[in-house]
Amino acid sequence: MAQAAARPEHLDLAPVARVAGTIALPGSKSISNRTLLLAALAEGATGIAGLLDSDDTARMLEALRTLGIAWQVTGERGGYRVQGCAGVVPVKKAELFLGNAGTAFRPLTAVLALSVGTYRLAGVPRMHERPIGDLVDALRALGAEIRYLGKEGFPPLEVRPARLAPEPAVAVRGELSSQFLTALLMALPLAGRRVAVDVTGELVSKPYVELTLNSMQRFGVEVEREDWRRFVVPADAHYRSPGTIHVEGDASSASYFLAAGAIGGGPVRVQGVGRASVQGDMRFIEVLEAMGASVAVGDDWVEVRGARPLRAIDLDLNHIPDAAMTAAVLALFADGPSTIRNVANWRVKETDRLAAMATELRKVGAVVVEGADSLRITPPPGGRLTPNAVIDTYDDHRMAMCFSLVALGGVPVRINDPACVRKTFPDYFRELARLTARA
Repeated sequence: MAQAAARPEHLDLAPVARVAGTIALPGSKSISNRTLLLAALAEGATGIAGLLDSDDTARMLEALRTLGIAWQVTGERGGYRVQGCAGVVPVKKAELFLGNAGTAFRPLTAVLALSVGTYRLAGVPRMHERPIGDLVDALRALGAEIRYLGKEGFPPLEVRPARLAPEPAVAVRGELSSQFLTALLMALPLAGRRVAVDVTGELVSKPYVELTLNSMQRFGVEVEREDWRRFVVPADAHYRSPGTIHVEGDASSASYFLAAGAIGGGPVRVQGVGRASVQGDMRFIEVLEAMGASVAVGDDWVEVRGARPLRAIDLDLNHIPDAAMTAAVLALFADGPSTIRNVANWRVKETDRLAAMATELRKVGAVVVEGADSLRITPPPGGRLTPNAVIDTYDDHRMAMCFSLVALGGVPVRINDPACVRKTFPDYFRELARLTARA
């Protein structure tokens, strides 16, 4: 059997003079894994078009197959057909490896806790450092039996059949991650009874919860909502296939190319997201406009052009935590200090992104003040970035993609472990190179 290709240690990016062109985005990671899981739980078969091809979706597909869910690849790019189980997971005992895919690990934990079986869920070492206690506490309050196999409050987990109360109600903390609420909501139609979920504390990343509610609605489940404090899943809720569903382009991935258009002149057009998008990271265009870039938006496209220096910003970006990382790198090209606020949940992502961003921004010449939930970024004097910086990526796809934009400052930059982008965008560096003109 042929050996797998070695993972490259680094990628050297040459200075870039200009970025312009059009890119068709890969499918949204968040929508892809939500769609796969809901299709698996639905009654009937679902045809999916435009599914993201990445490590995270691969982990979800592997898990579904292990659980007895039948799926197959169809002819078109990103095409799949998933045979739903009508809410009854076929395999009642399984061990799942979910890598570092939070969009797979958290929802599957909740679904399997209500699936009358015994399951073990594990991931890579970093996943075992990402807290899950708030979700486990909420599931236990519903009657789920979940045991930590390592450190209390963190994966790996063992899940056993739940003993649900006749009229269960549950509270979940909202200030650490919206994925805990998302996981609960997606799983609760399996409970077969009305369940009210109260959110304690301030709910972060609200657009991702909107995305969850939209996805559930497409599969026939309407969740009642009282502001952001209470969500009610009705007793008669069950998922039904919509027949076919198309996954729109990834708005988080769009942010790198839109930022490149703002820094590198443009115009850069991304196709696959636009004013009809349901993704919260589309609000990144508000950041671009605040920084002085010119933005045009169609139903399924966005086009950006810009000129340096950009305007400095001071913004609360809690609603777009992934795209906020792109804004932090954009701050290198601003006319003064910028502050990005209310992003404490960066610390529990694929790496501690607050610490990682501060460390790597300093390598290219910025002065960075790292707060508990914020970064203040002062560009180097005259905007002259430090050449030949070696950027560590911490096995975090977004670190690699964000810091590729440093080359637009007219300096060479080395990206360590560039293959980490396989988590969401395997072809990222190839697509970026296609749009760039070297200095």
